[in-house]
Amino acid sequence: MAAKIRKGDRVVVLTGRDKDRTGEVIEVRPDENRALVRGVNMVKRHQRQTANQEGGIISKEGPIHLSNLALADPKDGKPTRVGFKFVGQGRDRKKVRFAKRSGVEIDG
Repeated sequence: MAAKIRKGDRVVVLTGRDKDRTGEVIEVRPDENRALVRGVNMVKRHQRQTANQEGGIISKEGPIHLSNLALADPKDGKPTRVGFKFVGQGRDRKKVRFAKRSGVEIDG
């Protein structure tokens, strides 16, 4: 199955503590159905000091379930569903993602 949300996409959080916040997808974990979004779902982690890293409490992004994310429409930034369509003819046909809200193709 083709991924509807990919690394680099701008997404909107639909539910939870960070509802309505937007951010860029840093990493997608398809086996867990989760993604890391920059600046969203920040969690604090205690880190032991090592030779190349200092210790203390650091903040980093926690994974969010893909069902709680929606792609931000390229036109107005509101949440949209993702559809697929084929563009081109014959051997040049490509499967591309598009925003169902506005019909705009999503680069990727």
